[in-house]
Amino acid sequence: MKNILHAIDTTGPGGAETVFMTLARKLDPSRFHSYVAVAGHGWLYDELRQQGFDPFIVGGKKGFDLGYLSRLVRIIRKQRIDVVQSHLFGSNIYCSLAGALTRVPVVCTFHGSVDIGQRTALRALKMKLLNHCASRFVSVSRSLARELCGQNHLSARKSVTIYNGVDTSQFCRRRDDSIRRQLGLGDADILVGAVGNIRPAKDYQTLLHAAAVLAKTSPRYKILIAGQGDGELYRRLLKQRSDLGLESSVFFLGFQTDVSRLLNNFDIFVLSSATEGFSIATIEAMACELPVVATRCGGPEEIVQNGENGVLVDAGDSQQLSAAIQRVWDDRPFRQRLSQEARSTVLSRFSIDSMLNYYQSIYDQL
Repeated sequence: MKNILHAIDTTGPGGAETVFMTLARKLDPSRFHSYVAVAGHGWLYDELRQQGFDPFIVGGKKGFDLGYLSRLVRIIRKQRIDVVQSHLFGSNIYCSLAGALTRVPVVCTFHGSVDIGQRTALRALKMKLLNHCASRFVSVSRSLARELCGQNHLSARKSVTIYNGVDTSQFCRRRDDSIRRQLGLGDADILVGAVGNIRPAKDYQTLLHAAAVLAKTSPRYKILIAGQGDGELYRRLLKQRSDLGLESSVFFLGFQTDVSRLLNNFDIFVLSSATEGFSIATIEAMACELPVVATRCGGPEEIVQNGENGVLVDAGDSQQLSAAIQRVWDDRPFRQRLSQEARSTVLSRFSIDSMLNYYQSIYDQL
């Protein structure tokens, strides 16, 4: 039995947090025992408690936090951890240092280039530290791996690509109209949905411009955006919606706990991102047999084959985005074929079992 410490330095919901929880919950219990460490109280802590974990809170202040590092070292030693599995840049740095101090192997998973931040001398130093201290680097797409090993000089010898997986028994087609009824929308309305916390990388500004184009073609198009949102960016999006006259066409739903139910309310799934390491939401939508329109922004090109199991458009191009959405809806046979192929793609390439097997094989090797 190997003891695995799963660590992440965030507290809220998101794609990386979903993978973090999936690994902690679903590793083979006959071979691995999971411990979890999070930055503090919040959504992630509460979810882990509901799933039977007693999370360690390691914190993490701005700048170098020696207390964070010392807490990780104590946990590794006291729980006799065999492998540390970290997620996101900050946690990867601290866990790699803790692993070096305790002589415990560390697997660092990177979920996107946005997490790494701007190129600076300090970032270059951190990359050198990772190369020296970490045992393996996992990228969630080949495009991310190329960027990390190329521009950021991570060791290609230590790097592997493991695609994120979804539970296809949970994410499957079960039509639902609860969101439609909640919003007072009619059966004839076309619900185009996006899932992802409101942050710059999601480029919802372009989606709103596409919504304005669609509204001119038909008032039936309704854009639903689900994800945590507050702060200046959210306020700018609300103003943009008002300026474009889209109050009856674009709806911000906030964070949704039941993503499978949410997706089954949509007629089309859209990803408008400027950059994505992978995009769990896209494969969740495909598993629910939704036709997908996504931007060429990194990870999606490794998920979607244009015109076969979805449609790809250039990032930042609202005209292409709106035209693709309209094409998918207007061409029913095309839409049905995309939906069928989408589910098949997830079953063959992006299952949760495939992801778990890859990670477990790395733990065994280490």
